[in-house]
Amino acid sequence: MVLCAISGEAPEQPVASRKSGNVFERRLIEAYISENNADPVNGEDLSVDDLIDLKQSRLVTPRPPTLTSIPALLSTLQNEWDALILETFELRRDLAETRQELSNALYYNDSAQRVIARLQKERDEARDAFSRVSVTAAPNGTSHTPHTNGDAMQVDGQELPDEIVAKVEDTQQKLMATRRKRPVPEDWATGDAIATYDVKATADTQFTGAKSLAVDETGDFFLCGDSDGGIGIYDLKASAFTTRSNLGAGAILHGAWAKDRPVVATSSGAVVVTQEGTVQAKFQQHAGAATAVAVHPSYDLLASAGIDKSYVLYDLQQAKVLTQVFSDYELTTIAFHPDGHLLAAGTSDGSTLLYDIKTSQLAHTFAASTVAPVSGLSFSENGTWLAASTQGQSTVTIFDLRKLNVLKTLDVGTAITAVSWDYTGQFLAACGPGGVVVSQYSKSAKAWSEPLRKALGAVDVKWGANAKSLVALTAEGAVSVFST
Repeated sequence: MVLCAISGEAPEQPVASRKSGNVFERRLIEAYISENNADPVNGEDLSVDDLIDLKQSRLVTPRPPTLTSIPALLSTLQNEWDALILETFELRRDLAETRQELSNALYYNDSAQRVIARLQKERDEARDAFSRVSVTAAPNGTSHTPHTNGDAMQVDGQELPDEIVAKVEDTQQKLMATRRKRPVPEDWATGDAIATYDVKATADTQFTGAKSLAVDETGDFFLCGDSDGGIGIYDLKASAFTTRSNLGAGAILHGAWAKDRPVVATSSGAVVVTQEGTVQAKFQQHAGAATAVAVHPSYDLLASAGIDKSYVLYDLQQAKVLTQVFSDYELTTIAFHPDGHLLAAGTSDGSTLLYDIKTSQLAHTFAASTVAPVSGLSFSENGTWLAASTQGQSTVTIFDLRKLNVLKTLDVGTAITAVSWDYTGQFLAACGPGGVVVSQYSKSAKAWSEPLRKALGAVDVKWGANAKSLVALTAEGAVSVFST
């Protein structure tokens, strides 16, 4: 028995398609052709002329029924059935096509995932290779202009020149000699005064990607940068931004001050020294983003850290690279000891590294309490404490540099993005999305207290002059000033 390819039933008027050779019920295939002009099986163009009548024994056709007769009802039901069969056939065909398209899409997605995994593996291997080989830089790794000159030089692990070592030692001796005798300035803010601080001024940086604040030595000017390469300088006394410029070197990830010269680390790996909005020197030493910069207490040396697992030391007077020292982990932040003989570097695994600047050797490693990037480092001016915060954690760890152990762990109750000691080493400010918190250490009582807690989410915080103000950078890109 021959069955219709559409209805699956024996046709009353069987016809065959010249294009596919399938058998159809004439009324069903004619209805399909009138709508689609195509063969329902293979989709080729098909007309009524392409149909071939097939011979078979026929039943006697009844007389035309009237609308009120049972045969009329049966005819109506037959028409409805035919329409339902046509619709079901099209749905089955569309389902088959959709299944095929889905199969192809899944195949291509699987192939893309394999390619991405292979490329990521090659990228990680390349980064690891970069961290283990010497880096060849342009002359001194820097240029005052876009042009370069001279021969390339190797700077990986290079010993510091004698005059630089002498400068580090001289700075250390001068600062150490006065540190313990240094009294707290009479006009310095007290814990009672800080307890009364509230937001007194707010200025919009107009930066959507600002991540850090850097305060100059006067405590009056604050540097921040944007994800498009722009920088702005906030004047605390004027309560406004006085300088804005775009360096065109990639997103600004961190900043510092070399006296009156702002220095920034960028996502392109460039470390840029500016003055009054113009570029004075540009170092391109890191194989990847430069994550942080720090200025030596002498203001003649500069250090930068990068995701290439290295820190680089620069001579700002000669505008040249002095050495590049590699570690086993990506470096997320750095800070100079107040005496300038040590450099602390936070890593992506949560450990904190202490380097001897003069020898470029690793002096000590403070192990990570949690495997997460170090988000902030700040040396106390007493010269013996180092505060460190870890991304996503609510605790600040204070290390004792004399005993090389953990002195204190402060839980501020919110994830911490940055920490900052004041000049006297009494007050430690910490901030995060949950707010700004100030902890105070009383030397006489040998105890900690919390004079200030404000529910203002911030990504960085720095002290103003004489700790009479506390400046916070919010995630929305605003600078908020806490004072009395």
